[in-house]
Amino acid sequence: MPLLGLIFIVYKLTERKMDKTLHCLALFYFYRIIDQIGDKVSTSIQAQSFLTDFRMSGMPLLNDKLEKFLNLLLDDFENTVVQEAQIINVLQDIMEIITQDVMTHGHGILENSHSPHMDNRSDKKEQKFERININLVYNESWREKVVRLHLLLTVKESAINVPMNLEARRRITFFTNSLFMRMPYAPKVRNMLSFSVLTPYFKEDVLYSDEELNRENEDGISILFYLQNIYPDEWTNFEERIEDPKLVSVSKDKKELIREWVSYRGQTLYRTVRGMMYYRQALELQCFLEDAGDRAIFSGYRAEKKGTDHLQALADMKFTYVVSCQIYGVQKKSSQDRDRSCYNNILNLMLRYHSLRVAYIDEREEKVNGKPEKFYYSVLVKGGEKLDEEVYRIKLPGPPTEIGEGKPENQNHAIIFTRGEALQTIDMNQDNYLEEAFKMRNVLEEFVKRRRKQRKPTILGLREHIFTGSVSSLAWFMSNQETSFVTIGQRILANPLRVRFHYGHPDIFDRIFHLTRGGISKASKTINLSEDIFSGFNSTLRQGYITHHEYIQVGKGRDVGMNQISLFEAKVANGNGEQTLSRDVYRLGRRFDFYRMLSFYFTTVGFYFSSMVTVLTVYVFLYGRLYMVLSGLERSILDEPNIHSSKAALEEALATQSVFQLGLLLVLPMVMEIGLERGFRTALGHFIIMQLQLASVFFTFQLGTKAHYFGRTILHGGSKYRATGRGFVVFHAKYADNYRLYSRSHFVKGLELLILLIVYEVYGESYRSSKLYFFVTFSMWFLVASWLFAPFVFNPSGFEWQKTVDDWTDWKRWMGNRGGIGIQPEKSWESWWDGEQEHLKHTNIRGRVLEIVLAFRFFLYQYGIVYHLDISHHVTSFLVYGLSWVVMATVLVVLKMVSMGRRRFGTDFQLMFRILKGLLFLGFISVMTVLFVVCGLTVSDLFAAVLAFMPTGWALLLIGQAFRPLFGRIGLWESIKELGRAYEYVMGLIIFMPIVVLSWFPFVSEFQARLLFNQAFSRGLQISMILHGRKDTISS
Repeated sequence: MPLLGLIFIVYKLTERKMDKTLHCLALFYFYRIIDQIGDKVSTSIQAQSFLTDFRMSGMPLLNDKLEKFLNLLLDDFENTVVQEAQIINVLQDIMEIITQDVMTHGHGILENSHSPHMDNRSDKKEQKFERININLVYNESWREKVVRLHLLLTVKESAINVPMNLEARRRITFFTNSLFMRMPYAPKVRNMLSFSVLTPYFKEDVLYSDEELNRENEDGISILFYLQNIYPDEWTNFEERIEDPKLVSVSKDKKELIREWVSYRGQTLYRTVRGMMYYRQALELQCFLEDAGDRAIFSGYRAEKKGTDHLQALADMKFTYVVSCQIYGVQKKSSQDRDRSCYNNILNLMLRYHSLRVAYIDEREEKVNGKPEKFYYSVLVKGGEKLDEEVYRIKLPGPPTEIGEGKPENQNHAIIFTRGEALQTIDMNQDNYLEEAFKMRNVLEEFVKRRRKQRKPTILGLREHIFTGSVSSLAWFMSNQETSFVTIGQRILANPLRVRFHYGHPDIFDRIFHLTRGGISKASKTINLSEDIFSGFNSTLRQGYITHHEYIQVGKGRDVGMNQISLFEAKVANGNGEQTLSRDVYRLGRRFDFYRMLSFYFTTVGFYFSSMVTVLTVYVFLYGRLYMVLSGLERSILDEPNIHSSKAALEEALATQSVFQLGLLLVLPMVMEIGLERGFRTALGHFIIMQLQLASVFFTFQLGTKAHYFGRTILHGGSKYRATGRGFVVFHAKYADNYRLYSRSHFVKGLELLILLIVYEVYGESYRSSKLYFFVTFSMWFLVASWLFAPFVFNPSGFEWQKTVDDWTDWKRWMGNRGGIGIQPEKSWESWWDGEQEHLKHTNIRGRVLEIVLAFRFFLYQYGIVYHLDISHHVTSFLVYGLSWVVMATVLVVLKMVSMGRRRFGTDFQLMFRILKGLLFLGFISVMTVLFVVCGLTVSDLFAAVLAFMPTGWALLLIGQAFRPLFGRIGLWESIKELGRAYEYVMGLIIFMPIVVLSWFPFVSEFQARLLFNQAFSRGLQISMILHGRKDTISS
């Protein structure tokens, strides 16, 4: 490669106007020598005889001379005559080394290339390379080629470590590998299919401001400092670039460049627009290469860029980019700083990229028959001399985002402004790469490529690269999970299962097909929460054909924090619940053949239904065991001689199946995809590291998220969009935040299973072996631990003592704050508690009845345990169960009295309230003394009573919530609320106590940091500075 580069440089260096015969003959002589050397190199490579025709022993000497030659070309000489003389001498030495020391038969080249006309002339002979064009050293395009060749010769690192940047290495590796994949031949730009790109935008970040970059969080960490430590090599390269005036525009100051650098590493609209505009840049370059001659190509695209208006016109004909900024008009008129900032940044994007178009919904008030009425328009604007210039305005029948879901309606109103035969939908958290944009002509040819039964595709599925999986273990887990889904998963869904739909926004639609068949987004409220997959349903129902292609990729950002990931999983689970209730799934199930129907079921709603059934199976199993152990049935079965003799075989069988209960099979697709792409040794290593980083805990926790939100949607409906946030998240989440998010979905269910396991162990310990209990319940204990403590294990600085103290103070303040109109759930427990019952306000009678029926399971504890109390003296009369309800009612009355006393006497009559509490305490002591002395109550009975009555109280609370309108009319709703507050306090204390204990030991926090950020530590990143808030002052 360096030899070919040298031939090109020498070729250009000796190029001059041949106005005289002598010059013509001399240059012809030298060109002939260079041509023969180049031909010899090419033919040797093709014939695989390079090592025979060239001596490798002469290469070090040639390398030294080449390096000296290139240094002379790059050095700045004051005297060009001296520079020219030195260059000529080095060139002559290089030619002699090549022909004499490197080439086996190089001496014949000089003899064969010798011109007889030059010997017959009486003029003075010119020495080789005497006529060189020294002015070429000032040509920018030619100088770039010299710099590249110099780098090839002087960089000494191992090829596996070049480039040093991991992302650059990954992109180059994928691009080179993709060139060997099957893809259609690319037509000329003028013959390719035209296409548009559509991106929906609401009010996410466009470009980070200086204030946002330098604003410090509670740990003293800013976004800029965070990125400087996460991407240290890229920050160093950036600092070098901004100091070079040749690489930076004079019109931009340093602060603006830093803002762009940070925004290009976040999930911002600036990053997305820059990535999509690579399509236009690639088309211009490809069009230039198709039309340009050799001289123009050698000069370079930048040197020939002037006078290329026809290239830009052709690129504009083939490519259109529309960003549907739903509230752009509102932001333009707003006086709020953030809205004005978003408007200005979007406007700057239009002025920078002249082919970018922005669509938005405009609301106007006009008079009709003298009365003001609101009218809505879909407007398209572009950047121009008058800033944003209006191109089209289309009147709408009403406010689209109020009629349907926001995001799909945002796409629907703007789709009319797109052009061409194809339409690529790109989300706001996506990116594109220049090298991938070059393959767009190839992938669009898939639309004209006929497949089975002469059918053409209607949706082309594309591969995604998750670019947010580089720092924390959670981001790595999600990146691997998403990568396996968008590669091997969708590959199998498309072929042979034929049940791939539209799962995201890099897919390319047949625009004409979908515009004439209902569009690309169904937007009905609630039911079409997951609008993307419904477009795939619609395409399949209308005899469309969906394929998947992996020779091109698009960047995709994902949520990287535990809470953000859970919100995303909740949104997807809600969407799948609505899909289960939709007519689209019903129609597909009716029209598919049997095997395709099964494939469709298990790859869409069936996966979430199976997740819910898995959790329900645990409940059914444990409640069955609870009944067996409390009724004595299990004991009688195990005491039978036949069962007793086969107990060892039973334990071995349970030990085998308990391994699979860990959910290890769920990571099989992930391991297979890593194995196919990077080798199975790497896949095995990743699998082991993921298990050491508690990946099983994370995925078990997400199983609970899927089951809870899918089941609630099936039971009550009313799913809603959940904004996850797309910021940089490696910061500590407060205990109150985790409690609000996971209380109903994980903590309540985890504590219920914990009580079940404790009761099953306590009342069966006397006759059951410990091995049998361990094998039966091991996976369930693992499930309980994951559901209760995973949010804190994966919470940065979750076991740091000072943060634990601050979390406790914040949680107590949140629990004590009163709610009301306008009070956010983040500020008050009462507001959050009312919000958690939102689904019961809109459910039907069936939903309320099922809630009550499910709540009755908690009465089983009390019914079974009271007959095992020592105070019952083994009496099996129903009167014992009746007396237990008397005790329960007494406890509730006492709690009600305390609550009423606090409200009535707590402020004005504190002495009266204290007397009341003293009397109640004395009465409690008297009753307990009588029960211990007279009735035979034991200490173990007290603990058993807690296990019996706590679930009963929770059942009464659930029933009270289901009958909220009734209890509100009779004045008992406040009592229900106070009972709920008491239970929340108890649950919060139970979950918080292990965190406090672990926070006492400093090594736990260090171990957790290593567990969460192993990738960052292995790359030598300063993650500890980010976690602990220690940072140096960095000038920006």
